[in-house]
Amino acid sequence: MFAYRTAKLLVRLLFGCITRVRVLRRESANRSDGFLVAANHISHFDPFIISLVIGRKIDWMTMAEFFRPPVMGFLLWAIDAFPVDRNRADRKTIRTAIERLKEGDVVGLFPEGGIRDGVRSLLEGAPLRPGASTLAQIANVPILPCVILGSDRLYSTKRWLRLRRTPVWIAFGNPISHFPEL
Repeated sequence: MFAYRTAKLLVRLLFGCITRVRVLRRESANRSDGFLVAANHISHFDPFIISLVIGRKIDWMTMAEFFRPPVMGFLLWAIDAFPVDRNRADRKTIRTAIERLKEGDVVGLFPEGGIRDGVRSLLEGAPLRPGASTLAQIANVPILPCVILGSDRLYSTKRWLRLRRTPVWIAFGNPISHFPEL
């Protein structure tokens, strides 16, 4: 938990200088039980920014490739992220997510399966991967839908050097607790 709090403080300092985050329906994220955060994914900054606005620690399902560089892998393990192979159903990852959700933790994932834009994005109507609803149903927890906009603009180094902060919007939907037959 120390590593997570330290990382969150550093991220808050950095992103506080370069972004202006606006949050809609923050109260939907104020839950004491376990839940699954399912968000669109438009930049590598998304999990950091979403983690800042949710008051609880989020255990992110993270691309397995990010765990390969030793330093990066160590840091990800230290903040309780866990690897997911996006190309196959990994039983260990599924088991880890379900266990953490049942323990009352918050797990975050991007049901698009990676960073997407245009017609490949949920924002443009692309289909969801079925994993989020399956995990939530098995763990008996709600899904908190989340939309993030504007974080993709942070790739521009000009944005980092300007005096004005880049606007980023996050909106939470109503928690989804009822799932149709899978």
